[in-house]
Amino acid sequence: MGGWIRWGPPSFGRAAVLILAVILTAASGGASPVAPIGARPSGVHQGVASCAQSMCHGRQVASGLVVRQNELITWQDPSSAAGDHSRAWRVLGSERARAIADKLGVGPASAAPACLGCHADPAPARLRGARFQISDGVGCEACHGGSGGWLASHYALRVGHADNVRHGMTALDDPKVRAAVCLDCHFGSAAPGQFVSHRMMAAGHPRLSFELDLFSTQQRHYDLNDAYGRRKIIAGGMKVWAVGQAMALERALTLFGEPGRGAEGAFPEFYFFDCHSCHRAISDDPKARPSAPANPGRPIPIGAPPFNDENMIMLSAAVRIAAPAEAGVFEANSRDFHAALATDRVSAVRAARRLADSARALSLAFEQHIFSRGETIAILGQVVGEAQAGRYTDYEGAAQAVMAIDTLLSALVDARQIDASAAAAMRPDINRAYAAVADPNAYHPGEFRDSIGRIALAVRRL
Repeated sequence: MGGWIRWGPPSFGRAAVLILAVILTAASGGASPVAPIGARPSGVHQGVASCAQSMCHGRQVASGLVVRQNELITWQDPSSAAGDHSRAWRVLGSERARAIADKLGVGPASAAPACLGCHADPAPARLRGARFQISDGVGCEACHGGSGGWLASHYALRVGHADNVRHGMTALDDPKVRAAVCLDCHFGSAAPGQFVSHRMMAAGHPRLSFELDLFSTQQRHYDLNDAYGRRKIIAGGMKVWAVGQAMALERALTLFGEPGRGAEGAFPEFYFFDCHSCHRAISDDPKARPSAPANPGRPIPIGAPPFNDENMIMLSAAVRIAAPAEAGVFEANSRDFHAALATDRVSAVRAARRLADSARALSLAFEQHIFSRGETIAILGQVVGEAQAGRYTDYEGAAQAVMAIDTLLSALVDARQIDASAAAAMRPDINRAYAAVADPNAYHPGEFRDSIGRIALAVRRL
């Protein structure tokens, strides 16, 4: 990160992290083109203890010659988001988790399959080794893949990352692979115990939110240096952000289209929709006026719940700059999908598939694309620009926009494409934008547009 510090001062940092707190209080996640872990080629999950020796990743200080070798300490960090994965199972013993489990009638949360799919390593029983422990939470192999096939090659001399991947290690340096793995819990998958339904949220489960590059940075336990670049792909923040946005939208639409997944009885599965479009103040005062402002990006009848379009909004900013030939099709498919939701489920699912195809094509295009300094600044300008600002009518889209501002500025500073002082000068306005989305129930679109309007002026000066 160099001298560019995300999240601002501690008061705003904590408020902003609350937007993303679901990173590890999540009791599940949703569907994906990636198969459930039990269906993937995978070795036995040996448990965190298999990585914890001092000659491996369990040192007390970062003194390794090739990698830090204190990665376990970072994973266990009690003071920051970097340690959230290690705390994921323990969260299930909290008062809040017990209350949610009681309302859902699933028994103790710490043993409920609906919770363990994301609060622990979801390896099936047949792939659990002697040192595997559920209480490890989201351990190393939950993300890196069962080490039974690759552990020996991993510590062998003159064996590279590609060899480990061939033996079953998950290639998390590939942005699309990483996005697929992270989305399993940070949005959801078709695997058992990896989908947060509206019923779970009604019982008290927090809302899920995700931005691939920002969350990756929070969890990073390695150095992005020349030694890393010789072993693996170094995907820039801009690329990871864009791929993550495209895959998050594809995942949401894919799950929405699954039979039995997008509906709950006579109603749609409201998990897919924008929470605060419905959860607004209701008044019988004859002077009261509707609190939902019109959104130019989604042609839906008044009173209809809108699909959560936070990733659509971000992608519309990226596609105009990095893939302008695809912009018209993507925008048309987005609008068609919103309109189809007011028609019937068959039409909505058909439109969802078309939009998912567009998102999938964009994720492939962005993965191959080399984002220039000018493109990154232009995309940032789109995110904060006046034309886009009218679409931040709801909390989810605004929160995603703040994360994008932080991510794209960080990418520019890290790549030495802008001076850190230019980014630092925007920090007060970024903090004001974070403050505007600190409380979902106190979100005001006009105030948010004012805060990013000042950022837009600074971006134009870049």
